Amino acid sequence: MPFVLPPLSREDFSRELSGFSPEPLDGRALNALRAHYQELSLWNQRLSLIGPGTLNEVLERHYGESLAAIPLIPGNARFGLDIGSGAGFPGLVLAAARPGLEMTLVEAREKKWAFLSAAARKASLPCRCLNARVAVPLPAGLPASLDLVTARALKLDPDVLGALAERLSPEGRILLWLGEEGPALPAALSPGRSVRIPGSQRRRILELRRAEPMPPILSILPIRDAG
Repeated sequence: MPFVLPPLSREDFSRELSGFSPEPLDGRALNALRAHYQELSLWNQRLSLIGPGTLNEVLERHYGESLAAIPLIPGNARFGLDIGSGAGFPGLVLAAARPGLEMTLVEAREKKWAFLSAAARKASLPCRCLNARVAVPLPAGLPASLDLVTARALKLDPDVLGALAERLSPEGRILLWLGEEGPALPAALSPGRSVRIPGSQRRRILELRRAEPMPPILSILPIRDAG
């Protein structure tokens, strides 16, 4: 059912949201996130982009869960990809929190893609919004090199993860929002750090890295006596 988000002043929004961020958010990030919140409130009355909840639940469940990934983002990350962006969580939120991170937001449902395009413009964020479904082969329009890939509450098949791994930069990371059970991984990826999602005992953000290549196996040949 349609749900109207509670109206918030800039001061109240900034104060409430800052409590859910693992790092301080500057004024530019807070302005962008409030613009997203306002646009979300308008569109949610028609599309039900997020479910109902108290103000604290909305901020913690969506913005807080997105911001929890900040410590896992590579410091020099420039090109990012968010798969199944929906209402902008986590991709648009992370683009606001990290200046210089150019996110491509991919959403298969056209109405949600239209919302993402409008919200990115309102928030003045360098986000490209792509109406596509991520499968193998990967759709056209994705960055050729990726420093960050995110997917929240979306199961990605090993073949899709393998295709994404081929585009990861050496320090690139794939971040998955999931429960206790880990995903099936292709040989190209290995699990890294894991961050517990605030307010949840079971859900976490799992970091995936490019797997280290196995050292070559040297065959030892018998030494023949020259004499």
